[in-house]
Amino acid sequence: MIRLTELKLPLDHADDALRPAIVQRLGIADGELLAFTVFKRSYDARKRFGDMPFIYIVDCEVQDESALLARLEGDRHVGPAPDIRYQPVGQAPAGGLDERPIVVGFGPCGIFAALILAQAGLRPIVLERGKEVRQRTKDTWGLWRKNVLDPTSNVQFGEGGAGTFSDGKLYSQIKDPNHHGRKVLEEFVKAGAPDEILYINKPHIGTFRLTGVVATMREEIKALGGEVRFQERVSDLLIEDEQLSGVVLESGEQLRSRHVVLALGHSSRDTFRMLHARGVFLEAKPFSVGFRIEHPQSLIDNARLGKYAGHPKLGAADYKLVHHASNGRAVYSFCMCPGGTVVAATSEPERVVTNGMSQYSRNERNANAGIVVGITPEQDYPGGPLAGVELQERLESHAYVLGGRNYEAPGQLVGDFIKGTPSTALGEVQPSYKPGVRLGDLAPSLPDFAIAAIREAIPAFAKQIKGFDLHDAVLTGIETRTSSPVRITRGADMQSLNLKGLYPAGEGAGYAGGILSAGVDGIRVAEAVARDMLGLER
Repeated sequence: MIRLTELKLPLDHADDALRPAIVQRLGIADGELLAFTVFKRSYDARKRFGDMPFIYIVDCEVQDESALLARLEGDRHVGPAPDIRYQPVGQAPAGGLDERPIVVGFGPCGIFAALILAQAGLRPIVLERGKEVRQRTKDTWGLWRKNVLDPTSNVQFGEGGAGTFSDGKLYSQIKDPNHHGRKVLEEFVKAGAPDEILYINKPHIGTFRLTGVVATMREEIKALGGEVRFQERVSDLLIEDEQLSGVVLESGEQLRSRHVVLALGHSSRDTFRMLHARGVFLEAKPFSVGFRIEHPQSLIDNARLGKYAGHPKLGAADYKLVHHASNGRAVYSFCMCPGGTVVAATSEPERVVTNGMSQYSRNERNANAGIVVGITPEQDYPGGPLAGVELQERLESHAYVLGGRNYEAPGQLVGDFIKGTPSTALGEVQPSYKPGVRLGDLAPSLPDFAIAAIREAIPAFAKQIKGFDLHDAVLTGIETRTSSPVRITRGADMQSLNLKGLYPAGEGAGYAGGILSAGVDGIRVAEAVARDMLGLER
């Protein structure tokens, strides 16, 4: 198999145009091209006012591959295709082992950890504090439509984790030498995700499709001998001589295992506190705070795609922005959701926090993104491993008060925010956040340095995206759960620094950010567990 890169075709090319383009580029006869698959398709938005072609990476099977590679030896866009097939680390003997690994949490990280362990014949037991995904969806809508929060079943907790109620974005900038990201995408497709996520540049699934995918993967884990238990919260650990020996459930039930994957997610504050109380090594880590910003999607499309705005093959445009403010703070866009909605993402009573979500179609009227400011333990919340958790809680509780104490969110028009004037009425942009937005002044909702940095950043962003500082654009507060405020630090063996048998993983442990990276980390940790249980060398 050879890989051909930088193959350019017009945006409106015919569906059957790719094969002759490959043949021409390689200088071979049509019959010599035996088969091909598209590995990646992207476009360059910088060329929005001129020619903006699709750019392909294609893997090809050809006659006499060695001769072709020799003939094109000096062509940096032609070479052997890497082997990206997933390689399992080992397999349990028939009938499995006496010990079963435990996976705590069933978000993207926990799902992939459990799947890899199940595929290895190790019959994992999954413990998820929330409910199965379809009931969870009903509970989540209860907050969005009726202002009723279920602390165990919401945007953060339940089957699929926080990623299920997001954009379903499946791209990341992590280093992935073993192509674990490909395994994540392939398993999603196998479970019902669209095939295109295997090759488009910035793949996404969308919330409603994700729910079905997640449910299918659960059944796959069970079919392979795994067990998935919902509404089971881990309340304590069983420890013997610095070796984990099992977990205690809220019901009092004890489950014994010397191999526990901790895939908590970034909002499991009660579990963070339990771990700290039990002496598990934790440290505070940086995260970010800010707001959600909403613009008309058409504004973003025109700014990013120019004459190609609205093109059916491109869909809704996204953006990525960074500004280094004069007060030394970095302000950046986070979790940008084209054609999406701002959602109520709290998991705790009398607290307000926002997130972004969009469906596969991305056809809602507004674009939204987090506009957030990076903060650090050393500078902003010194005091101990849980200081970041406590800061999040204080900010979210205050946002609840500013929103009217009914889960409405505080909001302000962008133009008013920049001028420091409270907002009293909406303009062109109708905010999408449910239960609703209470207009006023967002300045009291975040530390002064964050407000100053965002006020400076928005006009700066408008130099890159015309209209970004639109007066009627809406800021909705607050965004605090950009990432975990703690790191459950692990060593090279993927185990806790001071508790053998505990395998911290994913976003909650501070080792991932987003669905794809969390899934990859789940695979890596599951492989470490499998090696240890099967007595294999690293």
